[in-house]
Amino acid sequence: MDFPSAIIYLIPILAVWAGFGFVWFTKPKNNHNIKLLLAFSGAFLLSLTFFELLPDVYNGHEPKTIALFILGGILLQVFLEFFSKGAEHGHMHFHLEKNKFPVVLFISLSIHALVEGVPIHDNDSILYGIIIHKIPIAIILSIFLINSKMKLTTTLLFIGAFSLMTPLGSYISTSQIVANYGHLLTALAIGVFFHISTIILFESAQGHAFNLRKLVVIILGIGIAYLV
Repeated sequence: MDFPSAIIYLIPILAVWAGFGFVWFTKPKNNHNIKLLLAFSGAFLLSLTFFELLPDVYNGHEPKTIALFILGGILLQVFLEFFSKGAEHGHMHFHLEKNKFPVVLFISLSIHALVEGVPIHDNDSILYGIIIHKIPIAIILSIFLINSKMKLTTTLLFIGAFSLMTPLGSYISTSQIVANYGHLLTALAIGVFFHISTIILFESAQGHAFNLRKLVVIILGIGIAYLV
């Protein structure tokens, strides 16, 4: 299914606000189901990366150069997590000062969101993956922000600005100057997706214990990604 360009920009914004709205209205106490959704999203996004992005990005391009940018994406995400403390894959170990906008957290999350927006504009399947990735992350981020001592206006400003980053990345990737290097930026995004997805999957089992429900949702994520 081919989405109009306006919808491609709008849906990631709505996904973030849907996560925030869910937290605001339901005040979830148990995050176990959120972790299951996060495990599903990790498997789904990783599978789409293998099925959709990798074959395309290597087609007609220098393999070592593409591999270098994929590895660069992994390293970029590792670097960003020094500042975000792992918020991109559901960890919120960040100390917020009262009524102060968390600039460092916002910048690190925004760079991540900008990069993940790059491959969306010409791949609707990846749009599905980003949406399913964003909703549980937005839920966890919203729980953290709402439970903090920040003012509601500051929280809304954070969520609103953050929701615009992925569409902005998609828009920037369509400009003529950037489009000439689109395959390299997509390779960078693949590296980011690899790191985020594998961290989610490796951490999906508490204490590395076997969990049948999480195994089922991971297999389900892979299966649905194959059929998309």
